[in-house]
Amino acid sequence: MSAGTTTTANPAHVLIDHALSLEWSSLAADAQERAATFLHDSLAVGVAGRNAAHADAVLAMAQGWGQGDTASVLGRPGVRLPAASAAFVNGFQIHGQEYDCVHEPAVLHPMATALAALLAEAERGEPVSGEDFLAAIVAAVDVSVTLGIAAPDALTFFRPATAGIFGCVAGIARLRRMPREVALDAFGHALALVSGTMQAHVEGKPALPVQVANAARNALVAIDLARGGMPGVAHPIDGPFGYFALMEKREELSAALAKLGQGHRVTEVSWKPFPSGRAGHGGIVAMQDLMARQGLTAEKLESFEYHAPPLIHRLVGRPAKVGMEPGYARLCMQYLAAVTLLRGKVSLGDFQRASLDDPAVHALAGRITVIANDNPDLAAFAPARAIARTVEGDTLVQDVSVQFGSPQWPLSREQHLEKAQGCLAFAGLGDRHTALVEAIASFAQAPDAIAALRTTGVMG
Repeated sequence: MSAGTTTTANPAHVLIDHALSLEWSSLAADAQERAATFLHDSLAVGVAGRNAAHADAVLAMAQGWGQGDTASVLGRPGVRLPAASAAFVNGFQIHGQEYDCVHEPAVLHPMATALAALLAEAERGEPVSGEDFLAAIVAAVDVSVTLGIAAPDALTFFRPATAGIFGCVAGIARLRRMPREVALDAFGHALALVSGTMQAHVEGKPALPVQVANAARNALVAIDLARGGMPGVAHPIDGPFGYFALMEKREELSAALAKLGQGHRVTEVSWKPFPSGRAGHGGIVAMQDLMARQGLTAEKLESFEYHAPPLIHRLVGRPAKVGMEPGYARLCMQYLAAVTLLRGKVSLGDFQRASLDDPAVHALAGRITVIANDNPDLAAFAPARAIARTVEGDTLVQDVSVQFGSPQWPLSREQHLEKAQGCLAFAGLGDRHTALVEAIASFAQAPDAIAALRTTGVMG
């Protein structure tokens, strides 16, 4: 373990013991509410993901791995796959449109991997109650986010996948109330199965949701190896070739582990109000505010600068270009801000070919720039400042102090439901919205979590 850590206990033990100890009835009301809320959000996003770019090809590939009807695929009623294959496809669909929730300080999407793995596990074994499923979500988010916030430097590996697989394993261990030693073995196996780098993000390629999908599937592999009696490594987190030695530049694990006794990380998760990289959301909202409050229009714009922390420049400062992939455009502030100025917001339909190559969008995009400020926090999304200059010579300024959808500025109940309904409608399942809302409202009381979800018609 590096010099930043003074913890003497094996962190794998601390994390697994924490996960196994969680009881739904003992969780604070805010943790219970957010677990159910982000279950709903992630299910809806996963349903919409059936129409994500390359999702049909991913499904066809998974169907070629072998037949089986153990588990469902979100948004595809009647489609069933072996559990590991379903976990892969669902993980891809949940993250495939960059619409899934995010923990900003950890720079990590905790639900895409966790929900995909938990759904598959719950479908392949004995029924689990709604409250056990929700407690497993809280455990998974606690573990993956703890690893994320323990890493203070910029990402090199893709944490939704790398930290995510450990969260999945811990969540499944809690879901099934696995014996401690078996759970620890599975946690150890996760290290051998972890993968995912930031290269796909740099290039804007669709391998990002593939990495999430692989983590969800590999979590089941880690669990099954342990169930089969194979011992896992004992120090997957703090060993000389463990997670932090290989995946992060340095760590501050003691402080992160100490937070396990201070509430639950699911209460710190942010919604994504737009289907794009989280780093682009501040610029989208700033553009909306300049339009609504100061009358900015496409015809008036001379230039738009978004002065933001270095993370924002690194993640979404790329240039817009004709022929770009949807995954690239979702991570391009030039495109996102231009679409906002022309259409008022960014929606799921803005990542289809006609929109991606729209000359009017690209004409505006060339006037938009992301500039890194001197914020020393390498995980910061704010504060930021948008500066628009008009053709009349005016300078319009809009400050961004917090991200829309964050715990400090959450979606209202109405906004949350509007997003969920839009996701289902995008998949052609808008008529299932009410059933899904009702199922989530009583989910904690459901004796069979999967049966409750199947009644909604969003999964077969």
